This record gives sequence, structure tokens and C-alpha cells, in this order.
Amino acid sequence: MSRRISPTAPSGTAARISLEGVGDVVDAGSRSGYAHLRERRAPTLGRLCSAARDAAAVLAAPSRWPERRGRWQPAPRHARLHAGGGMRVSVVALEPNSFVAGTQVRGGRSGSLEVLHLVGGRAHLIDSGPDGWMRSAAELAPGRTRVVGAPVGGGRRGHQFLVNTGDEVAVVLRVTA
Repeated sequence: MSRRISPTAPSGTAARISLEGVGDVVDAGSRSGYAHLRERRAPTLGRLCSAARDAAAVLAAPSRWPERRGRWQPAPRHARLHAGGGMRVSVVALEPNSFVAGTQVRGGRSGSLEVLHLVGGRAHLIDSGPDGWMRSAAELAPGRTRVVGAPVGGGRRGHQFLVNTGDEVAVVLRVTA
């Protein structure tokens, strides 16, 4: 039961306010009986970057690179073991002067995270707008993990491409959550 406090009442006569009847405050931190209110442990960017670095270390030897070229495919099992629950690890091998479609915003999955890690070679992430004009080009640096956002043009309208800009095969690892 709450009491109404009059703005004209003297401060000495004001009733003391209690949080006892406010359910949201009293129940904060305790489990709810409703399934849709349960805690969801989404991977953080740090966990994605760490998983990408560890999986890239496993794929460092060219003998472990994928044989199929030019398409995203699940990473080898020994590389996927470094990713925890809720993370997907895929890899692409690109011949010189070839490209592959980059980030895809999957059917209304807002809030999905994605990182790219260059395992070997040289590659750039190209972002184009809905009109087809290139908006940005970012080089994937060796040994660094790049966090990838939605295309500049926005989801279905813009496109991202991963381009091999070197003289040898480029291998890029992608970790998504």
C-alpha cells in the first residue's frame, strides 16, 4: 500500500516510503518462474575474439587449411573445439583476386555478433551501399581480429565482400554468435 505525499505538507510530517510493495525492486536478482524471462548467457565480444585467435592458431599450418576455395564452410573440428556454446566457427580460403560475400544478417536476428580473423594471406573487407558504390575498404591485419558490423547500406540493401588482395591464398576465419 502506498501513501500519497502532499507537496504542501511539511517535511517533518511526510510518511516514510518503503520499497516493500514494489515487486520489481524486491524480486531483483531472484529467478523468475517465467521461461521467457530467464537469463540468457550471450557470448561477449571478448569471448568471440579469443575463440577466433585460438581457432586461428590451430589453422596456422597450411596443411590444415580447407581444400575447397571460395565459399564459407564450417571450420575443421579441431578448430571449432575452441568455441564455446552458441558460437559458430566457419572458414574460407580465397584464391588471389577472388572474393566471397561477407556478413549476412540472418532473418531478423538483431544483435548477432561476428568477428573475422586473418589466418594467412592478405584480404580486405569491402562494404558497398545499395547503389553498388564502394563505401569503405578495411584491411584485415595479420594476427588481429576485426569486429564486423551490419553493412553501411543496412541489411538487405548493402553488401559486404571479403576480397583476397594478395598474391597467395588467403584464409579467413569467422566466429559468429
